[in-house]
Amino acid sequence: MNEPPDHAATHKAIAPEAWVVRFAGKLPPGGRVLDLACGRGRHTHLILDHGHPVTAVDIDLSRLTRQHPQLEAIEADLERGAWLLDGRRFAAVVVVNYLWRPILANIVGAVETGGVLVYTTFGRGQERFGKPTNPDFLLQPGELLEAVRGELTVHAYEYGEMPMPSGQIAVRQSIYARREPV
Repeated sequence: MNEPPDHAATHKAIAPEAWVVRFAGKLPPGGRVLDLACGRGRHTHLILDHGHPVTAVDIDLSRLTRQHPQLEAIEADLERGAWLLDGRRFAAVVVVNYLWRPILANIVGAVETGGVLVYTTFGRGQERFGKPTNPDFLLQPGELLEAVRGELTVHAYEYGEMPMPSGQIAVRQSIYARREPV
C-alpha cells in the first residue's frame, strides 16, 4: 500500500537560502511579499511563518508543499508574455535561483515605498562549479547593483564564491535593497 507523500518532511528537507533567512526578520511588518519563481515554496513558507501574506508565483505550483489562508498562489510562465503583476506593489519581493532579464526591471518596480528586494542567484563564474552554466542564467558582476541603481538603496550586497550547505562551492550574487520614502 502506498502512503501519501509527507509534504512537511519534504519542505523541511530543503532549507531556505541563508540570504533569505538573514533578512526574513527585516521585511516590513505584515506587508504582502512576492515570492517569485517560488518552486516548492521553501521561502514562501518561511515568510508565512514570519506572519506575512505571500503571493507565490511559479510555472508549476503542484510542488508547493502546503496551503495557507494568507497564501495567494499564481501559476504562470514568467518567461512568456507580459509581466503578469502590472500595477501591483509588494512590501518585499524575494527571488532565489532565478534570472530572466526581460523582467528584471519589473521585479525592482514591484517593490513598494518602504519595501525591500531580497534577491540571490548564481553569478558569472558558476560554470566552473556546475549548473547553471549558460551565461543567460548567470548574473554579470555588479548586475544586481545596476538593476536597482536610482530605484532602491542597497543595504547589503555580496558577489563571489560561497560555500553551500551541501559543501560545494557556488558563485552567488545577492542583494538586499530598500525603496526609501521620498
